[in-house]
Amino acid sequence: MPARLSDSPFVHPDCEITASTLGAYTEVGRGSRLNHVEMDDYSYCDRFADIANARIGKFANIASYARIGPTDHPMELASLHHFHYRSDDYWEDASRDPDFFARRHARIAHIGHDTWIGHNAVIRPEVTVGHGAVVATGAVVTKDVAPYTVVAGLPATPLKQRLPAPVADRLMALEWWEWDHDTLRARLEDFRSLPAEAFLEKYEAA
Repeated sequence: MPARLSDSPFVHPDCEITASTLGAYTEVGRGSRLNHVEMDDYSYCDRFADIANARIGKFANIASYARIGPTDHPMELASLHHFHYRSDDYWEDASRDPDFFARRHARIAHIGHDTWIGHNAVIRPEVTVGHGAVVATGAVVTKDVAPYTVVAGLPATPLKQRLPAPVADRLMALEWWEWDHDTLRARLEDFRSLPAEAFLEKYEAA
């Protein structure tokens, strides 16, 4: 962990980052792989996360070995193997299949603001994890997750609400994740000490 994060992303050693953008105060853990990823401000992934074709909101917490947007093999064709779309790896006179990769890149997984993706969890392509949601350790998420919902299991199913629906709705309306860096610092002690509803009561009219 760096002494202090900054406007510039902090990328630990041994990472592979391709066609991706990282916001301010972001961190990418050692050995992680990001391919066609947009990671917004303050989000991070821990060690050996594997993320592809994903849009990640602000303040997302992605644990070690999580996999988001794992790429599929072509189950409808005669062969599953990548020799027929990564053909240039096998023959000098063959090229990659650009249409296959275009389809793959278009299947975006969306991770909302202030989410927590647990250790070794898997988020399938084209799945949306709503704001404030939690994906438990080892869960395999094949369907959209509603905001502020905790899901677990294989396949993942709702376990409970992280916060009551009226409180969750108010937090989404407050959009505290859009506050600037100085405002977050000024209100840090309230983030630490106030329950969600008390926090809302203080800042909804601010």
